[in-house]
Amino acid sequence: MAILAQKTHFFFSLVFIFSLSFQPISSLSTIAISKTSNQTLVCALISSSLYPQQSSLNCTSFPQGIQIPLNPSVSFTGIVGGNGFLCGLTSSSNSIMVCWRFSDNGTDLNYKRVYIGPLLTNLDSGNSHVCGIVNGTNRLQCWQWREFSSSNNSLITSNLAVGEDFVCGLLPLRQIQCLGSYRNVTDAVPVGNYSEIAAGSQYACAISMNGSLDCWGNMVGEKPVDQFKSLALGDNRGCGLKVDGKVVCWGEIGFSLPSNLSDISFETLEAKQDIFCGIETSIYSLFCWGNEIFNSNPVVYDGVQVVPGPCTTSCPCAPLGNYARFCGQELMICEHCVWPGFGQNPPIVNGSGPSPPPLSPQPTPAPSQWSTRNVVFLVVGCVGSLMMLSVLVILFLKYCKSRGCRVHDSGRLDEAGTPPQQGSQTSQVQDQLGPQPSILEKRPSKFLSMGNGGHLEEFSLQLLLQVTNNFSEEHKIGTGSFGSVYHATLDDGREVAIKRAEASASSSYAGGSKYRQEDKDSAFLNELEFLSRLNHKNLVTLYGYCEDNNERVLVFEYMNNGTLHDHLHKLETSSLISWTARIKVALDAARGIEYLHEYAVPAVIHRDIKSSNILLDTNGNAKVSDFGLSLMGPQEDESHLSLRAAGTVGYMDPEYYRLQQLTTKSDVYSFGVMMLELLSGYKAIHKNENGVPRNVVDFVVPYIVQDEIHRVLDGRVPPPTPFEIEAVSYVGYLAADCTTLEGRDRPTMTEIVNNLERALQACLTTPNFSRSNTDSST
Repeated sequence: MAILAQKTHFFFSLVFIFSLSFQPISSLSTIAISKTSNQTLVCALISSSLYPQQSSLNCTSFPQGIQIPLNPSVSFTGIVGGNGFLCGLTSSSNSIMVCWRFSDNGTDLNYKRVYIGPLLTNLDSGNSHVCGIVNGTNRLQCWQWREFSSSNNSLITSNLAVGEDFVCGLLPLRQIQCLGSYRNVTDAVPVGNYSEIAAGSQYACAISMNGSLDCWGNMVGEKPVDQFKSLALGDNRGCGLKVDGKVVCWGEIGFSLPSNLSDISFETLEAKQDIFCGIETSIYSLFCWGNEIFNSNPVVYDGVQVVPGPCTTSCPCAPLGNYARFCGQELMICEHCVWPGFGQNPPIVNGSGPSPPPLSPQPTPAPSQWSTRNVVFLVVGCVGSLMMLSVLVILFLKYCKSRGCRVHDSGRLDEAGTPPQQGSQTSQVQDQLGPQPSILEKRPSKFLSMGNGGHLEEFSLQLLLQVTNNFSEEHKIGTGSFGSVYHATLDDGREVAIKRAEASASSSYAGGSKYRQEDKDSAFLNELEFLSRLNHKNLVTLYGYCEDNNERVLVFEYMNNGTLHDHLHKLETSSLISWTARIKVALDAARGIEYLHEYAVPAVIHRDIKSSNILLDTNGNAKVSDFGLSLMGPQEDESHLSLRAAGTVGYMDPEYYRLQQLTTKSDVYSFGVMMLELLSGYKAIHKNENGVPRNVVDFVVPYIVQDEIHRVLDGRVPPPTPFEIEAVSYVGYLAADCTTLEGRDRPTMTEIVNNLERALQACLTTPNFSRSNTDSST
């Protein structure tokens, strides 16, 4: 029975390790301690009285002097601090991190946004550095640490711990990895599986799966022998939270927990240098200790409930009993994980650990008894079965894609002017089918017979000639990707925009080379194909088409307020003279592009997003137009389309131009350029004061990053109000993210829509802040 019990514990221990390994684990702190040479700033997230189930930031300094200006409507999810700085993280679909820097007297306060982008699931700071883990990619990113360059080697997924010139964390199977230049820590990492890790300035400690401590680096003092569930390390001192909630401390000069706190149970701990703080278990008060000020009066907030942990969507172990008072719907606060059977020696995955106690000789087990190898085989077999099932699902999806299981997949149009390479799959198919018809022979009526565009009208050429006075110049209102655009009114009263393709070489309207003509024919068919199957309020509506010999004409709804480009750069008077109106236009366009990327089947990449392709109606609603260069996005087993670059100079994704690899992030870059136009009033390519051509990205983004966007805002729009400037700055940071050089670092259109919705709401809603709420941080 003893052996069976041991094997059963072994089996469930393995299951526990794997359950921890594959759960998304968030590690954020709700307490932050910042130090200068003569002042200590203690901050905590508390339940907001104005906004229930949101966490507002509350700070107090010892002695008084540091005043952090805070907005009570802003909800923070995590905070960190260090030598003279405090950083707060806000999250929804994206994360924003802002930091305050202050001097000893608290008067020299510097506020700056340092990050806006994908969610940060982990965040920690040392005395000087801040590091976080980007959700989804598990990319390690650090701030205030220029010499740190090892993020590409990071496999860390949870429990970040930042020291002085090193950062540690846990790998998926709960092992430890440490990176940085402090070799005393990075070269002495223990082998084993751990539940939590913490860092001091020059050492680190981790809690093993049996609750004991392993410490390495330059630690002062003797580590305690007990079972722990959480840690907090400072400079040459540390404290551990035991399983029963009591705290034990160790370190230089006999550092220990003050006697007046010895009977208090804590939920979590935080430390910085010589100061330690903990959240009490029953009423969630905040206590601090470590110097004479706090040891004599450890209560920091009297009668104020501090949020005992970050609100998250799931817990690797168990949620806190009364998390609902702090978190919104479907969110919870997690308890610290406790290994089942604390005090016993757990198994080690891919490592070595404490040996099990010696066993008395046992007879050879009967076939019905489980050996260690049997259990391992069982676990490996289960994991292997799951992997095999995943492979089968992937194969099934590929089968569906090739056999037509996917609904409404009309395939990709042939590219004009790009002959298939010898030996390619396309050339092999063409060899089997024989000569293919040219683009000019793919008539719209034949094209639409595939099932697209049954709702479209087929207009007669005679009618279109009549309403446009034989396509006269007086009806011409612009040019598109393949021809001229005319304004007309149909017999039924509908105002329409008529886009007429330039005729082929056999017509009296010939123009351009054969290669250029084929490009125009391809653009015509592209626009007809895509708009015949797309339907969204922020995409221009296609009413119908006309085919008559060599004439190719498309009939659209008429957008009577012109293009966004005209409003920004040509018109003397414009309806876009408020930041609310401009952000709304950006949001409308973003929703249209999001539909193309996320909801169209198959997905569509526009390839020519620019201000002149955004049309406005009388009410200021914006719609995306001109699909002449559009392409169907890559299939599920492809990351990009490989083809020659196309688009408009100034808007074109430099990564696409350089590598000739097209993704939806190429549209994101172009959209970012357009947002910079909206904010600054400058054209994508414009001349500086010396008449030298300049790109709006190169000129405007540096001001945004330096938090000086007010210096480049369009002077035709009245200066933003104190409430609008937050929204405008937010859009500026979003545009900067959209125009980063690498596509993987740009947000998706869904993330852009979510962010613009928040920015617009901020412009439309003016919070009512009292002076007492904004002048003091306590």
